[in-house]
Amino acid sequence: MSKKSISEIRSTFLDFFKKNGHAVVDSSPLVPRNDPTLMFTNAGMVQFKNVFTGSETRPYSRATTAQKCVRAGGKHNDLENVGYTARHHTFFEMLGNFSFGDYFKDDAIHLAWTLITKEFGLSKDRLCVTVYHTDDEAASIWKKVAGLSDDKIIRIDTSDNFWMMGDTGPCGPCSEIFYDHGAHIPGGPPGSPDQDGDRFIEIWNLVFMQYEQLHTKDGGYERLALPRPSIDTGMGMERLAAVLQGVHDNYDTDLLRALILASAEATGTSPDGSHAVSHRVIADHLRATSFLIADGVMPANEGRGYVLRRIMRRAMRHAHMLGAKEPVMHRLVPALVREMGGHYTELQRAQALITETLRLEETRFKQTLDRGLKLLSEEEARLGEGQPLPGGVAFTLYDTFGFPLDLTQDVLRGRKRGVDVEGFNAAMDEQRRKARAAWAGSGEAATDRVWFELKDELGATEFLGYDAEAAEGTVKALLTPAGQRLETAAAGQEVVVLVNQTPFYGESGGQVGDTGTMTTPGGAEIAIRDTQKKLGAVWAHIGSVVRGSVKPGDVVEMRVDAGRRGAIRANHSATHLLHEALRRRLGEHVTQKGSLVAPERLRFDISQPTPLSHADIQAVEEEVNARIRRNTDVVTRVMSPESAIELGAMALFGEKYGEEVRVVSMGGVDEGGNKDFSIELCGGIHVRRTGDIGLFKIVSEGAVAAGIRRIEALTGKGALSYLEEQEGRLLETAQALKVPAAEVPAKVAALVDERRKLEKELADLRRQVALGGGGAAQADGGAKEVGGIRFIGRVIPDLPAKDLKPLADEMKKQVGSGVVAVIATAEGKASVVVAVTEDVLAKVSAVDLVRVAAGALGGKGGGGRPDMAQAGGPDASKADVAIQELEATLAELVQITG
Repeated sequence: MSKKSISEIRSTFLDFFKKNGHAVVDSSPLVPRNDPTLMFTNAGMVQFKNVFTGSETRPYSRATTAQKCVRAGGKHNDLENVGYTARHHTFFEMLGNFSFGDYFKDDAIHLAWTLITKEFGLSKDRLCVTVYHTDDEAASIWKKVAGLSDDKIIRIDTSDNFWMMGDTGPCGPCSEIFYDHGAHIPGGPPGSPDQDGDRFIEIWNLVFMQYEQLHTKDGGYERLALPRPSIDTGMGMERLAAVLQGVHDNYDTDLLRALILASAEATGTSPDGSHAVSHRVIADHLRATSFLIADGVMPANEGRGYVLRRIMRRAMRHAHMLGAKEPVMHRLVPALVREMGGHYTELQRAQALITETLRLEETRFKQTLDRGLKLLSEEEARLGEGQPLPGGVAFTLYDTFGFPLDLTQDVLRGRKRGVDVEGFNAAMDEQRRKARAAWAGSGEAATDRVWFELKDELGATEFLGYDAEAAEGTVKALLTPAGQRLETAAAGQEVVVLVNQTPFYGESGGQVGDTGTMTTPGGAEIAIRDTQKKLGAVWAHIGSVVRGSVKPGDVVEMRVDAGRRGAIRANHSATHLLHEALRRRLGEHVTQKGSLVAPERLRFDISQPTPLSHADIQAVEEEVNARIRRNTDVVTRVMSPESAIELGAMALFGEKYGEEVRVVSMGGVDEGGNKDFSIELCGGIHVRRTGDIGLFKIVSEGAVAAGIRRIEALTGKGALSYLEEQEGRLLETAQALKVPAAEVPAKVAALVDERRKLEKELADLRRQVALGGGGAAQADGGAKEVGGIRFIGRVIPDLPAKDLKPLADEMKKQVGSGVVAVIATAEGKASVVVAVTEDVLAKVSAVDLVRVAAGALGGKGGGGRPDMAQAGGPDASKADVAIQELEATLAELVQITG
């Protein structure tokens, strides 16, 4: 038997099954997208669950994987044993081969036996197998293929050798392969009274899916034979590596030993002896936390994020026990990437995020760890021997110092003391009751109370959407748009859906909410038209039931509108590049004052007192597009707001930030620079690389308030369509002008100049007509006597309003003494100017007269000076009437003033 590294074992396993017609499938994420009942992926078959049930098809019928798994929450929880035993882990790799209705027991057993005895070289004498006690077929195959004696084929009559997906669904007998580590280790073979010893270790489990379990009418179950029996196997990498490397303890294998040595070097302590448990905990938990962060889980106080925090803080407490004065975990990430990053490339991509998250969490935890341990010691001193720690004290450690309950239990474990868990739970319930009471009395709206109560009852929604656009979830509640709870929602009904986990982004930070669909296995469908984030923790999916009916407890498959999401990603990342480009062009006074990130466009408001010139817009566009063409990675990290700002991240004035923030960097580093082009605090969704934005084009710029300018822009396909439309208009114009497109500007400039000359000539002609009264020029402009005052009234079609006053001045000179009224008409409207010579001001006022004209034209008011006033009206057809009324009013005024 050759001694292989874990990397070689993984490659050998996958290559063997690839040579035997299996598709090598990448490990699925640790957060299951297709099983909302699981907190974490805990077996290789999880990603194939829907293939086994027949609700999903794939282009292959045989597959093999090296699947990353975590067991640290829910019913699969090995956390408290990690570090103290030889084979407990929070993170492990499961090697597996799968047949989806292709081969069955014969081939599965033959492949397994060939791999372990020929490829891996295990001695037949060290192996034994188990079969389900009624599975004569499997026993017969083992005897034929492996030549094992009857005492090496052990029949087991318990559920240990019968696998079930759940109460209903595919199921079948198992056959487990055990390795005998030797008589020097206590323990007996499986099925014997001392089977729990460590001598015989299971290394591979072959599951023969040959039945489907169904409910019967009387409430029982029945098993029916599957038409296409399938195979699911799982081999623990760490256990197999221990066997192949000639060690009994998983932590003595090459990969874990390398991490233990890195921990020992970082803490300056021995890797063995009294420090061994702590190093083992750190090595195991480093893998679990790093892979969880790489798959999008962030430390939190609820759900998966809380489990991650528990694992992290348990490892950090052991680093503290080793005497580490400074954060240690983040310094071990390079060692992990060296060992596992070659196969699991997500570790390389997320290395910066993992490092920053671990450093931030350990820095924060170390600030409270000493005080928490001091309180624990003081409280423990008051207790009698063996007396458990009161639950209220454990809750104070959790609530004030961030000690998860299992961390307190781990500390006390070495002191032979337990914790009053019931008292801890009672204290937790009391805190929730007080929080509800405080909220109810805060004067918030009733709908806000509904969301608070739902959050308290159901917990926070797990958001999967940073790297997923489809996932399964369980409906936790249904509401009407007004906030009333529903027991069911039927076709045609408007509904708000709450699920335990979601890939849909809830509107926040200027980014609009996602749209898409939710479907149930029974065929019901909900069209989601918007997603809102309530209280920062509960995702409300707003839509309508298209067909069927939905009720709480239903499993739904959720699919985000991927095309729309992609456009939103591009527009959001473009706003970051735009922001920095504006600051570099206009100055650091430029800050974001508002934004909208929608699929069809982006809108960005900035502090800027003056308009952007064409040169400014052009320079900003060129900068953004240059950054897009660089096609550099968009990197996300998590850190404290203070560290982020120290790094150079842009923070928005007036925004509230929590203890940790997401920092998004993009655009690449300039030559001689030390930071990315754009670094901003942002919780939104972005492209993976800047090149995914495609193209950036500003389409408008203008003022929205004093000192605030608004820029609207397009990206990708939208920008391309805009440019194509503009090009189309240019070509149409060129055709109309009968010139090449390149000559359009010069031709248009010539036409504008020609028009300007013609307009001047036309204005001169109109002025001459106005002055001459439409016939031969007269010295007095054709004035008539009205009550002894000379009066000229003219209606001039298509005369610009701006020309009225100059014309009225000339007509005043022409009349010498009297009143002039000129009405210009255009597009159905009219403008009027009345001018009065100085010698008749004592009798008439231009303001009084112009208001009469405005009234006749359908307008109101009018103003100016007594010698010249202006007004307008919406009805140009009454222009002649207005002149007549002016003449009549002038006569009345003259008569009154006598």
